[in-house]
Amino acid sequence: MFAPAPVPHAPSWYAASAHQAPPRPPVQGHVETDICVIGAGFTGLSAALDLAEKGYRVRVVEAARVGWGASGRNGGQIVNGYSRDLAVIRARYGVDAERALAAMAQEGGDIIRERVHRHAIACDLVDGGFHAAFTPKQMRALEAMKRDWEGHGLDGLEMVDRAGLDRIVHSPRYVGGMLDHKGGHFHPLNYCLGLARAFEAAGGTVHEGSAVIAIEETKAQGVRIECAAGTVSARLVLVCANAYLKGVLPALERAVMPVNSQVVTTAPLPEPTVQALLPANACVEDCNYVLDYYRRTADNRILYGGGIHYGGGDPLDITRALRSHLETTFPSLAGVRLDYAWSGTFALTLTRIPHIGRLGPSVWFSHGDSGHGVTTTQLLGRLLAEAADGQMGRFDVFAALPNLPFPGGRLFRVPLTRFGAWYYSLRDRLGV
Repeated sequence: MFAPAPVPHAPSWYAASAHQAPPRPPVQGHVETDICVIGAGFTGLSAALDLAEKGYRVRVVEAARVGWGASGRNGGQIVNGYSRDLAVIRARYGVDAERALAAMAQEGGDIIRERVHRHAIACDLVDGGFHAAFTPKQMRALEAMKRDWEGHGLDGLEMVDRAGLDRIVHSPRYVGGMLDHKGGHFHPLNYCLGLARAFEAAGGTVHEGSAVIAIEETKAQGVRIECAAGTVSARLVLVCANAYLKGVLPALERAVMPVNSQVVTTAPLPEPTVQALLPANACVEDCNYVLDYYRRTADNRILYGGGIHYGGGDPLDITRALRSHLETTFPSLAGVRLDYAWSGTFALTLTRIPHIGRLGPSVWFSHGDSGHGVTTTQLLGRLLAEAADGQMGRFDVFAALPNLPFPGGRLFRVPLTRFGAWYYSLRDRLGV
C-alpha cells in the first residue's frame, strides 16, 4: 500500500516561525500497540504523553503533520474555564456538576505550564490574559463570573476599570475588563511539537501522513485501525481528531459542527509601538458573542483573530475581513502591513461544553471544545489517559453531561446557528 506524503502546515506565522521537526513515518504494514491515539493535536498528544509516562505502549496516528489542525493554528491564548460560565453549568446540570467542573477549570493552564517547564519546551510562554468589556452589562457579567470562581476557591482574577485600562490595552473601545493572572499566551505549534518530542522521549511513536480510513472493534476485545498504507491493532483507541475526522465515525460527526476562525499577523512593529498598545503583554479577548482576540508575539507583531464561519469555510479575503477589526481596535495601526493570514477549524457542540465519552468498549473520544480548546484539550487528554489507566471518576463527570443534537439536522443546522449568532451579535451591538 502507498502512503501519501503528509500535507504541509497552513501558511501561518506559526508555521513560518516553528522549530524544525523531523518527518515521522506513516503506518506501514501491520503494527500492534496497547493504545492507539488518533490525532496529533493538543488532546491526542496530551493523552498520549500521560499514557507513555505510565508505561503503556502508545502510537499516535495523524493524517497530516503534528499540530496541523486547530492545535497549531489557534490564537495561542491560555483562557481558563469553559465556553460557558460556571453559572450556566450550574443552571443546566446542577450543583454537583458545577462543583466538579470548577475543580478542573484552571487545570488545563496548569498542565501547559508544568509541561513547558518539565520538558523545556520553547514556545514563548507569557502569563496574563484579559477579558475586555464594551459595556457596563459585560462588566457586570465579568464581576459575577469572578464571584462564582472565587466561591469555588479559584483565584488570579482582577477587575480593571476604565482608569486602569491603559496598563493592559490602549484602545478606545472598552470600558474595562477582567485580568486573569493565570491566563496567558504562547506559540501553540511549537508547544505541540514539544509535546510530540516529549512523548517520543517517553517511548511513544508518532505516525504522520496516516489518515484513518476505518475503525473496527474486534471479537478479541480490541480495535483495528485502518490507515492508507497499514493497520494498527490496539486494546483501545482514543479518537482525538475533533473537527477533522471525516467519514469514519458518523456518530461523532453528527454531534459537532465545524466552525472556522480567521487570524492575521502584522509585520514586526517597533518595540515602543507594541509596548504602547499592549503594555502588560497580556493576551486579550473581548466579551462579545462573536468575539475578537489578539496579542503580541515574541517578534513584536500583533496577532489578531476573529470572525467565525459556521459549517467551515472562509471569507474570500481573510486579510480584508480582519483589517477593519484590527484598525478599529488600534486606530494607530491603520494601513499596517499584514504578513500572514490563515484560518483553522474547530468543533462546536450545541451546548458549547466539550463532548467526551465512549462509542464502544474499545473506542473512546473527546471533541467539541467549542472555542476554548487550548486549555480544555490539555485537561480532557489527561482525563482520557486517566480513564484508560482505570481511573474513571473525572472522565465520567464529563461523559455524563448530555450532548444535544443541533436543531435542523445536517441540512438546517448551519443556517439556524448563523441566525442565532446574528441575533446575539445584534444584542452585543445594541448593548442589551
